[in-house]
Amino acid sequence: MKIVRKFFDNLKPKVAKGSKFYWLHSTVEAFDSFAFVPKTTAKSGAHLRDAIDMKRAMSVVIVAVIPALLFGMYNVGYEHYLSHGQSMAEVGFWQTFWYGFLKVLPLIVVSYVVGLGIEFAFAQKRGHEVNEGYLVTGMLIPLICPPDVPLWQLALAVAFAVIIGKEIFGGTGMNFLNPALVARAFLFFSYPSQMSGDTVWIADKADAISGATALGEMMTGGVQPHYSILDMFLGFIPGCVGETSVVAILIGAAILLVTGIASWRIMLSVFVGGAAMGLTFNLLGSSTNAYMQLPFYYHFLMGGFMFGAVFMATDPVTSSQTNKGKYIYGLLIGIMAVLIRVVNPAYPEGMMLAILLLNVFAPLIDYFVVDSNIKKRAKRWKLVDGGHKDIN
Repeated sequence: MKIVRKFFDNLKPKVAKGSKFYWLHSTVEAFDSFAFVPKTTAKSGAHLRDAIDMKRAMSVVIVAVIPALLFGMYNVGYEHYLSHGQSMAEVGFWQTFWYGFLKVLPLIVVSYVVGLGIEFAFAQKRGHEVNEGYLVTGMLIPLICPPDVPLWQLALAVAFAVIIGKEIFGGTGMNFLNPALVARAFLFFSYPSQMSGDTVWIADKADAISGATALGEMMTGGVQPHYSILDMFLGFIPGCVGETSVVAILIGAAILLVTGIASWRIMLSVFVGGAAMGLTFNLLGSSTNAYMQLPFYYHFLMGGFMFGAVFMATDPVTSSQTNKGKYIYGLLIGIMAVLIRVVNPAYPEGMMLAILLLNVFAPLIDYFVVDSNIKKRAKRWKLVDGGHKDIN
């Protein structure tokens, strides 16, 4: 490491202000910060409210998504060979995982190359440092995409998310929408036939295979998906790369909660809101909408509900900042996600839209929470001779 440190120390004078290669200053600083602990702290736009720096926070999130990533790679291979009628006893674990690895790796490479390329370009143009925020976004985008998404479509979605969803607002810490979900929304509304879930998301599936994802089956009128609860809990079902395994996502949730990176208030509220809305539909019942009869806990096992609650809703930039606001924010996400799923059969996955909608309203929620607190305090105090006196 001393050799690397010496390399950066010798390189920095060559990109210092006034030097010939100053235009590469942001790039050199980015790689230096990636390799070593930064010596400076953020002066504006920081979205973390404690002493931990962004690099450490992003590193913990990356570690937390690794279980979902690794299982997703295995499941991509598992679903592929299963569609061709081959059992895991015939194929073997490592061949299955290797197939999925080779399918998922290009998605990750495209996400990072396109996203970081744009981030570096904006940083160089503005003369700003490159933030570590995209290290997480670049990993989350492939995990919320189907394994068979065309790479050119993914590249367009990443470019749209980084430019329109983030950079035009000033970069990391200034965006009000989750960039990863902006990419997913771009794919869904631009290519709905491939992103709706009404066809099986299996990489290079057999031609004879037809059907839908668990949410897609509900869209077509099934009372319950034919996948077992155990399969949905473990993740052995078709779906987006990192969204199928509840177990893997819960491991990531535990890492985020133990390290204090994610808010337990938001996570808990999302599940409470989803359960409340699901139970409400169960009580109402309907012969015209079989989706209303689905047990509420199925919503947690299908689609992106679990992944969204753990990794998307808790994004510290786009979520509510006040403690009371976090409860409201999470509760409304859970309610809206189930509501969109059930009421709008043309769009069975409501988690993405629910989070994006509440991203927009998060500042307003915090405003009313703070304003309410100010009014409560004002009632306890009154101005007396230029000073304050507690009337209680």
